[in-house]
Amino acid sequence: MMNKVAGLFLACCMLPLIAAWVVLWSGWQPDSTTNQGNFLSQEVILDVPEQSHKAWFIALNQPASCAQLCQSQIALMEQLTVALGKHRQQVGLLLLGEGQSEEASVLPEVASLSPGAFYLVDKHGLVVLEYLPQPDQTANRVLMKGLLKDLKKLLSYERSSAGGKQ
Repeated sequence: MMNKVAGLFLACCMLPLIAAWVVLWSGWQPDSTTNQGNFLSQEVILDVPEQSHKAWFIALNQPASCAQLCQSQIALMEQLTVALGKHRQQVGLLLLGEGQSEEASVLPEVASLSPGAFYLVDKHGLVVLEYLPQPDQTANRVLMKGLLKDLKKLLSYERSSAGGKQ
């Protein structure tokens, strides 16, 4: 009787481990994701302003070498602010590099980030998703809709996970 219980216990412990190993070894993973942006291949952490009420930040990388492209991206950033609607209070804006903005905080340039690209940054400063600029304005608008969609998902997730904590 004792051997059956020990054997059943061992099987219950080993079966999930074996199944996980087979899945990893075979390379069977989903091909697509639901996010519109691209995850960064390396970790980048920004020194975000101490604003505890901001859940996420939208950052625009605007180095000194970026001229006309960055100007059109700043116009898109202003449109993003309007498009955020009721979520505007939860999202901060950041300019990385040179520039001035009434609504965005200006931080030093980050050389490892792409010029003219938008980034989603969490409240701890971790750069999570990248949205590379497109040469076509229509494609750029589609990309910004994707950024808004991702941001709204993240805000919704944060609200639902914070709701369980009392």
